[in-house]
Amino acid sequence: MKADPKMKADGAEPKSKKKLMIIIAAVVLVVGAGGGGAAWFLTRGASAASGASASAEPEKKSHKAKKAEPPVFVPVEPFTVNLQQESGDQYLQTAFTLQVDHAEEAELIKTNMPQVRSRLLLLLSSKKASELTSTEGKKALSDEIITAVNQPFTPRGEPQDVTGVFFTSFIVQ
Repeated sequence: MKADPKMKADGAEPKSKKKLMIIIAAVVLVVGAGGGGAAWFLTRGASAASGASASAEPEKKSHKAKKAEPPVFVPVEPFTVNLQQESGDQYLQTAFTLQVDHAEEAELIKTNMPQVRSRLLLLLSSKKASELTSTEGKKALSDEIITAVNQPFTPRGEPQDVTGVFFTSFIVQ
């Protein structure tokens, strides 16, 4: 048998081939470990680590599949309330419309309109004129209205889902 010219005298392959084999083996191990980790994360880790994130992803896919429904608006009759005194008697006269995502939500709010108006009356009458005259004050009031209306109508009930408040009239005197 002839001796291979690439073989060393002790019968071992050159170092460059050994290094190449080690590098290939390391790459295969890293890719395999990464794939296994990704599979575990997608099947178990995402639901355990983030809870809602894994369940929200299928909703996104189904949300893309169907067209978004147009928002539903619920007009609220105008309010006239006395404001907290700063310099004499002042009052607020305002009208606005609530935005919700579904007609069922609008019907629920209309059915419970006495509760809604009571909550809003208490909220509006707790304000001072100086809090409401700026744009920032109106935005803050809008956020507070959403919070007040979104409170459940029954103990331990589901909260409403009002997503916007649009002022149609706003007078402070």
